[in-house]
Amino acid sequence: MEGIIEFLKGTGFYGLFADGGWQQIVMILIACFLLFLAIVKKYEPLLLVPIAFGMLLTNLPGANLYHSEFFAGGHIEWAELGNGNGGLLDYLYLGVKLGIYPCLIFMGVGAMTDFGPLIANPKSLLLGAAAQLGIYVAFGLALVLGFSSEAAASIGIIGGADGPTAILVTSQLAPQYLGPIAVAAYSYMALVPVIQPPIMKLLTTKKERKIVMEQLRPVSQTEKILFPIIVTIFIALLLPSAAPLIGSLMIGNLFRECGVTERLSKTVQNELVNIVTIFLGISVGATATGAVFLSADTLKIIALGVIAFGFGTAGGVLLAKLMNLFTKKKINPLIGSAGVSAVPMAARVSQVVGQKENPKNFLLMHAMGPNVAGVIGSAIAAGVFLSLF
Repeated sequence: MEGIIEFLKGTGFYGLFADGGWQQIVMILIACFLLFLAIVKKYEPLLLVPIAFGMLLTNLPGANLYHSEFFAGGHIEWAELGNGNGGLLDYLYLGVKLGIYPCLIFMGVGAMTDFGPLIANPKSLLLGAAAQLGIYVAFGLALVLGFSSEAAASIGIIGGADGPTAILVTSQLAPQYLGPIAVAAYSYMALVPVIQPPIMKLLTTKKERKIVMEQLRPVSQTEKILFPIIVTIFIALLLPSAAPLIGSLMIGNLFRECGVTERLSKTVQNELVNIVTIFLGISVGATATGAVFLSADTLKIIALGVIAFGFGTAGGVLLAKLMNLFTKKKINPLIGSAGVSAVPMAARVSQVVGQKENPKNFLLMHAMGPNVAGVIGSAIAAGVFLSLF
């Protein structure tokens, strides 16, 4: 009988009803809800499925797949991991903790990105920069709400609508909030078509939304090859802490544009990105333990994430309106909202909202300029925070 009792105590079912077990039950339910959103509602399924399943795994009592204490205080307990005491998710999480996965994802993003619209219309870079307003507004508000500078910087990056960047900054500055911030960032990225249109319409007139922009000039192959090289050199010299993200983004783009590395480009775009996305999602989800996720701070992070997206959208739109006061060739302010990154979803939102006002208007390629500029802008913002904190 004693053996049976000990066996039952060793099961996960017993753990669910032990002290603190209610938190794990709630987290398992949240993980299942996120899986529902990803599978049934198709909200960012390629990212949300592994994140939600990682959350499910880490909250199963007795499985010992992830040990947050091995990474407490920003340090890695190499002795524990080396002695074989770590779980599967502990070892996968090293790719996040060491900043490997986000940079590899950025390499894939670079290989899938056409910077031609940005090169053809350099003013797009200003719109992409303006859309980073949400990052700094959320950063300031997080400080007011009592978060540390490191945590506030991590929360602010949600406004860049760039999941890998948010994960990299958070893993370095505030790893205790990695789960809530990652879930918030990817959830809001999926909700861009819901969050942005009301703000875009509120800040623009019907006449402005009908503005038809001239066709972009053709961009030569030489320009496309030189762009990633020049951008890498300039930004890495200006802000060395941004070099890992920018360098990864630009080498991926160089694979795409140089014309002699087609195999590498295809591998980075497909196999590499898919493999890393699985590892990144599962290991990030593993950090969402009940003790961290079920807190008032998580609610604040979710609220600040919405504010960051809102101000980011507004920043790009308002700068476009301001630029129209000084330029002869008018800019449709709707493309400014695409500067929040979220490639290419935000650009598609600009196109959809614009065509509702003028069915003959085609804004997609114009919106891709600030859209890809936003990727660069969020990486620079990340570099600034990493340099400061």
